[in-house]
Amino acid sequence: MSQKEKTLTPKLIKKLWLAFILLVFLMGASYIFITGYFANKYSQETTQRLNADIAHHVIAEKFKDASPFLEDGSVNKPLFGDLMHDMMAVNQSIEVYLLNETGEVLYSVVLDHGDKSSIKSVSLTPIEFFIKNKGERFVLGDDPRNIGEQKIFSAAPYSVDGRDGYVYIVLAGKKFEEVSDNLLNQYFTKLGIGATMLTMLFSLIIGLLAIWFLTKNLRLITKTVRKFHDGDLQARIANPENSDIEVFAKSFNEMADSIVGNMDKMQSVDLLRRELIANVSHDLRTPLAILKGYIETLQIKNDTLSEEQKQEYLQITHDNVDKLSNLINQLFEYSKLEAEQVTPVKEPFSITELSHDLIAKFRVIAEKKQIDLQLDNPEENCMVFADVSLVERALQNLIENALKYTQANGKVTLSLQKKGKNVEINITDTGTGIAVNEQPFIFDRYKQVDKSAKKQGYGLGLAIVKKIMDLHDTTITVLSKPKEGSSFIFHLPAYQV
Repeated sequence: MSQKEKTLTPKLIKKLWLAFILLVFLMGASYIFITGYFANKYSQETTQRLNADIAHHVIAEKFKDASPFLEDGSVNKPLFGDLMHDMMAVNQSIEVYLLNETGEVLYSVVLDHGDKSSIKSVSLTPIEFFIKNKGERFVLGDDPRNIGEQKIFSAAPYSVDGRDGYVYIVLAGKKFEEVSDNLLNQYFTKLGIGATMLTMLFSLIIGLLAIWFLTKNLRLITKTVRKFHDGDLQARIANPENSDIEVFAKSFNEMADSIVGNMDKMQSVDLLRRELIANVSHDLRTPLAILKGYIETLQIKNDTLSEEQKQEYLQITHDNVDKLSNLINQLFEYSKLEAEQVTPVKEPFSITELSHDLIAKFRVIAEKKQIDLQLDNPEENCMVFADVSLVERALQNLIENALKYTQANGKVTLSLQKKGKNVEINITDTGTGIAVNEQPFIFDRYKQVDKSAKKQGYGLGLAIVKKIMDLHDTTITVLSKPKEGSSFIFHLPAYQV
């Protein structure tokens, strides 16, 4: 496989193998430890169960003809000497102890009784547990020769010459411990080698299968990512929900969709930007050419023009300066809205008061054009929750648009009506109207429905309105018929005082 075709790096493979080797080691060590522990426990329990009655037999056989105590109350050492001799002839690992009723060791051949400091005692709790369950329950008792250690044992109570106590027999004494340790070491060595080899063999097989299986989806995802990187923008991970790494697969698909979407958006924005520049250049040239023409006329014919002509030329120049200023302001406003640099500051305000102010502002223009501009507001006061400056700008553009396309003796009405949780704002005119096939495009910038009309707009007024509606999470609807007028309708959330 060439370097270009590799989907997994050697570093990842090394890490996976290192993890499996460590896993094999831990599994082998755990297997050996657990096996050894339970094998040792099994051996101890078996030995204790087989020799559970040995202490009882010692009492029954040895104490029948001879007492464990002499007439002076001391321990019958010869008896215990013979007892140990007989017991060790059968099992060298056995150690016999004579205990009193409190668990103190009275005598044992394996202890040095000359050293008073070596006198030992054992706990009676495991002895009582052993006797109660007749040796059928596994239990460890104290080792008198090794303080703190516990061994398997057999025990039985005695009552001789008014003395009570226990015969306590350690079944795994020092000799047993030495032999057991030696055999256990050999057992662990053999078991360790065998278990490790078998574990490594099976782990190697499982590891190869596991690495192949675990990295199958990763290899597929890597190939898909590489195809996307190489230019195949339609490359996606099929059925990501079935992948072993579903989150990564879905995230890649979502990321790829976002990248493609952003690329399409950038291409669209670039195209629109070029169209905007072309249209703006055209609209800027018109007032600039008019300005230049009239200013040159004033400069060349200043001495021959009458005062009335000069004032007319200056007024035309002034009007075109206003048009140019208005166009530039609209361009800045639209560019900010399109770049999402405007964040609406929503607050409760009276849409009724705002509408009264706008009607008063445009009434002079309407009267000059002999248009009846009215406010229809059946409610005394309508409160909405929105950005007052942006809503004012939208209403201003809509009223200007209505006045521009309404002939003399026509009518423009701004109506407010509360409907449920919203307030409906409707700007209706009796103007030229809009053809049905043109209505879906009127909010596109620089889209003009009547290219033959003398009153050509800048093409940004309605586009700005649409952007403002988007910022308020609402839509604007147009209802229009040619030669019957138009209605622009949108809703804003009502505010309850």
